[in-house]
Amino acid sequence: MPDPKAPWWRLVQGILSHARREPALLLPFDWVKRQVGIKAWRYPGLQEVEIGKIVGSVNRYQDFDRAFLPRQGRSPRLRQIEEAWERGELLPPVRLYKIGDAYFVEDGHHRVAAARRAGARSIEAEVVEFVPTVPVSATDTPRDILIKAEYAAFLAQTKLDCLRPEQEILFSELGKYKILLEHISVHRYFLGIEQGREVLYEEAVASWYDRVYRPLVEVFRRTEALAHFPGRTEADLYVWVSEHLHYLREAYGPEVDLAGAVEDYVHRFGIPDDRRKAEGKRNSPGL
Repeated sequence: MPDPKAPWWRLVQGILSHARREPALLLPFDWVKRQVGIKAWRYPGLQEVEIGKIVGSVNRYQDFDRAFLPRQGRSPRLRQIEEAWERGELLPPVRLYKIGDAYFVEDGHHRVAAARRAGARSIEAEVVEFVPTVPVSATDTPRDILIKAEYAAFLAQTKLDCLRPEQEILFSELGKYKILLEHISVHRYFLGIEQGREVLYEEAVASWYDRVYRPLVEVFRRTEALAHFPGRTEADLYVWVSEHLHYLREAYGPEVDLAGAVEDYVHRFGIPDDRRKAEGKRNSPGL
């Protein structure tokens, strides 16, 4: 459990209280690194980094907002750097840490702020990259990071990323990975009955992924079912349709197949095609 007295944790709690809004503060590097887990690091060196992907700070996340505007007003230092930028002076590269697709400023906050204010698309940076155990995006909010912390814990317990490296199981809500752990335990129990022996846990994990999770996801992709649930993920839909499949088989018998369960769930709870098309037109640029 994070220390509730830690400054970065109070900041994160403040952001989470407005979780439906655009995050106001920079992400704290140490907190993100601790949540998602790091499996390796490398030094790609000097490169051009997209300004919009610089979303956090190593030690000054309280001083700037997510747009890199200083929270206490423009300092003489910032004005000096902005003037140098406008004159076209050559400034030293900033130093950034990278986690996934997100960058955190280690040195050069004012240079990033000046570049953003000038409308620059990129900035020269010396980069150290930390490879996370789960994907991290530059658009992630603190709530997204907490969901990915649960994902990292799920992978640590199941070793699914080692057993099936192609896996990517992302939820849109907190507290859902425990449901997958329950599904794996149930699958292990019935697999043991099927094979007449005790099944090793990692064997059950791989079997659950191959025989239960992936076949259902393949139906989602083939039928484009996820398009009827905007803002949701394949993992969300897996949990919902799994429960719905159990309900249908209880009501109509074991002959109900995956495709039938998906079709019925989409029909009952998904956004209809005509409504999706209408919303798509309303959200199109220029309309």
